[in-house]
Amino acid sequence: MPRAKWVVASLTVVLLSTGIAVLQRTEGARPAAVTTDDALPTRALGLSGHRRLVRELEQSGGHVTGAGARSPRTAGPLRTVTGPLRAARPLRLRIPSLGVDVPLTGDREEAAWDTEGPAPGAAGTAVVTGEGLRLGELRQGRTIEIARADSRTAVFTVVRVSPGRSSGHEDPAGRAQLRLVGGETAVLARLTGQRRSR
Repeated sequence: MPRAKWVVASLTVVLLSTGIAVLQRTEGARPAAVTTDDALPTRALGLSGHRRLVRELEQSGGHVTGAGARSPRTAGPLRTVTGPLRAARPLRLRIPSLGVDVPLTGDREEAAWDTEGPAPGAAGTAVVTGEGLRLGELRQGRTIEIARADSRTAVFTVVRVSPGRSSGHEDPAGRAQLRLVGGETAVLARLTGQRRSR
């Protein structure tokens, strides 16, 4: 018998013997439980990380209600408001379209809330001033956000951008509004929504 055929025959015998031995050992044994982490389709679809995260949240007492569920630390969904919010101390000013995110520290070089008027989100027109906010670049329909001490963010929608420090005609005190003044530009915005702060 040529050497190559002898090697092939030997390997075949070894593989068959190993296969028979494995079958004999597992015969009558209960099949191993398949977990979501080990399931081939899950790994093939790249879902094992998602499944693992869901399991970890369940074990830690977190609650997941399906795709898109938010962890408690992330901002909640935007909710439309029909009236003013309760008064709460403002903490931060955010203008997403301008990339502005500054604390309302009382320092007019950044942004300051006029404490003699209503709090942003409460009934009336709250006044916030700040330098270097590029308010002239704001457009009607853009949003301004004020994070507050009550773990809510008041969301205002711009209705008017005016040159000078006056934003023109303002609505009666029962409506929650924001007058944002920076440099020689004044912006009037109305409260249109709220969300849970981070």
